[in-house]
Amino acid sequence: MQEAVPVGLGSMAAILGLEDQQVNEICEEVVEGQTLSPANLNAPGQVVVSGHTAAVDRACRLARERGAKKVLTLPVSAPFHCALMESARERLAQTLQSVRFRDLKVPLINNADASQITMATEVKDSLIRQVTAPVRWNESIRELIRLGVENAIEIGPGRVLTGLLRQIDRSIQTGPIGTVAQVEQYV
Repeated sequence: MQEAVPVGLGSMAAILGLEDQQVNEICEEVVEGQTLSPANLNAPGQVVVSGHTAAVDRACRLARERGAKKVLTLPVSAPFHCALMESARERLAQTLQSVRFRDLKVPLINNADASQITMATEVKDSLIRQVTAPVRWNESIRELIRLGVENAIEIGPGRVLTGLLRQIDRSIQTGPIGTVAQVEQYV
């Protein structure tokens, strides 16, 4: 993914305090022939945009003018989850052609569609599409809730996803596991 876009050509920014549709409209207004789109639909009022750096900058300025509570350029190495990642998507698709997938025993909510999948072909397709598709985190969490999920664990360093989950629905019990000791305690 890093090789898909030269450093400095693309960027990402978080826009807080505007509705998803408002951010979509901002992207459409400022794109000016470049690439710019929502990349992460994280929580109500929190959308990350991704694309060409100049377009992201224009979106940030317009979001501030339209009343965004906070606009933050993200310290990322590439503009993930947008059309600029097409060459990475193509390379992943080629690589996965030779990989044999099996149907899942535990259903997965894929982040490209926020829907439950179990078939091997769906998993492979989902992995490929997610490279350029927006992460539908808010919708994915809402689907898990609809399916009856009451507890969630974030595995890895930090608590970003736990924080987003709490913004979406505080009824889910959450907790991070980021150290070996926490894994051992949980098991």
